[in-house]
Amino acid sequence: MSKILSSLSKTIYASFSLTIVLFLLLFFLNGGFAFDRLFWSWLCRFLHVIVAIMWIGLLWYFNFVQIPNMKKIPDDQKPAIGKVIAPAALFYFRWAAFFTILSGLILALLNGYFYDVITLSINNGVPKHTAIGIGMWLGVIMASNVWFVIWPNQKRALGIVECDNETKLKSANIAMLFSRTNTLLSLPMLLSMVAAQNLY
Repeated sequence: MSKILSSLSKTIYASFSLTIVLFLLLFFLNGGFAFDRLFWSWLCRFLHVIVAIMWIGLLWYFNFVQIPNMKKIPDDQKPAIGKVIAPAALFYFRWAAFFTILSGLILALLNGYFYDVITLSINNGVPKHTAIGIGMWLGVIMASNVWFVIWPNQKRALGIVECDNETKLKSANIAMLFSRTNTLLSLPMLLSMVAAQNLY
């Protein structure tokens, strides 16, 4: 077992294998499954939740762990964060944001409420769709912040893009403020998505 757990890729493959076994067990106990719209909707929702956990988990890591503790790290050790850990975390962070939005839109198409969530059709009498739409638009704002504000500013702050020290500091502050904005929006966004499951 330690051979599996000492390697991230082997751990992920093992988790994927266990997931498939559990999927087959659950669905066959339920009488089987067909590769129909319901199956693809379920699969898309599963992927949507996985990438959303990665995205919000990293958002909260940055805001609850990395940013508050950077002041406590000695200056000679900060390059390890800025050159190794932060760029890797930002890679997963921005792509998880992208795939969360993409999978959410595909899920809305598969389930037939794409127009309702895009237009926030409040008057159509489907509170579930309104809640998902609010959550989706909050997610779109957050993903836009990631790709168009946080990432470009982090590239300057981390030295991935060359700039002077004043620009680095200004960029780091802008990235932090927009990251905090996303943290502020994350709970209302999650509430909208979770509440939708209990609305009709």
